[in-house]
Amino acid sequence: MNIKKATHIAGKTLDYTVPLAISVMLVVWLFHKVHFRDIVTTVREECDFTWVVVMMLITTVSHMIRGIRWGIQLRAAGVRRMTVTKECVSIFGAYALNLLFPRLGEVWRCVYISRSERVPLSTVVGTDFGDRGSDVVVVILLAALCLTVAHPAIMSFMTHYQVGRDIHHILDDKLMWLGVAAAIGVFWFVCHYMREYSWVRRMDGSLDSCWRGFKVIFTMRGRGWFVVMTIGIWFCYFMQTYVMFQAFPFTRALVEAPGSAWGLVPGLVVFVFGSFSMAIPSNGGLGPWNLAVMFALSLYGISDTEGASFSMVMWSCQAVQLVVEGLFSAAYVMREKEYRDKNENNSKITATE
Repeated sequence: MNIKKATHIAGKTLDYTVPLAISVMLVVWLFHKVHFRDIVTTVREECDFTWVVVMMLITTVSHMIRGIRWGIQLRAAGVRRMTVTKECVSIFGAYALNLLFPRLGEVWRCVYISRSERVPLSTVVGTDFGDRGSDVVVVILLAALCLTVAHPAIMSFMTHYQVGRDIHHILDDKLMWLGVAAAIGVFWFVCHYMREYSWVRRMDGSLDSCWRGFKVIFTMRGRGWFVVMTIGIWFCYFMQTYVMFQAFPFTRALVEAPGSAWGLVPGLVVFVFGSFSMAIPSNGGLGPWNLAVMFALSLYGISDTEGASFSMVMWSCQAVQLVVEGLFSAAYVMREKEYRDKNENNSKITATE
């Protein structure tokens, strides 16, 4: 086995094992922090699963909107119009696979569309970068809104908790910001003056694909609908959390608390913290997302056991939903392949006659 092949195998192994290890370690730490029996008791005695079902329906709608939005990008990149069902299936399958391995779903949906529509993979990948790039922009905007409307709760955390004081100290550290600036400078130097190395060219090509996929959003036909659907996706994401507040009495109290704007402010804080946690590689967000949600709820006096109960119910029910959507996608893809193979065989028979 040559060094290049061994390096490739080692890289792929790390891609799959590191996220799994992160999920396992954080889940172990979570249940070390709270007792599983207390979580089960809280869920059994206090959870109203009617609201959980509503949350799952909203989740499905968000996935459908994302599929339709991606269809707009694909058509702008030259891919022929697909059925709405196929657009949705590409997202259902991708999210289901992300439960197994992070980012595997993104690879699958690009390969699936590339092969079934017979278009270059690089074209589809560019639109996927644009899809995720727009999400990054939205998360940054939501974080700014969160810091504005939830400033008292966040400042209370910064002053009363050791973790908050540590974060505040880091953000005030001039050496930290100098280090960030230096890292950006090194990155720029590598990209501009070390292009003779193959790994630099690959990285530069990936960045170019990201940019091409993102900038098409500003020039493509249907960009108005793209913006509307982006708002729709993230509104659904927020409503998932807000609706789940109704499922437990301790989070329902946040909706009724004075100064919470009917629960919209704590809902936004929990939602934004959970969104940022998805940047940490893990299996479907398991571990980082649960801890981020627990942490955000603790800003409003929710105990660790209650926060863990809330996060585990929401994550588990969404995971079950993704598995069902994944099975539907698998059935659709197999049926589509059978239909396509049958048509190709009929065409060959007709041609020979």
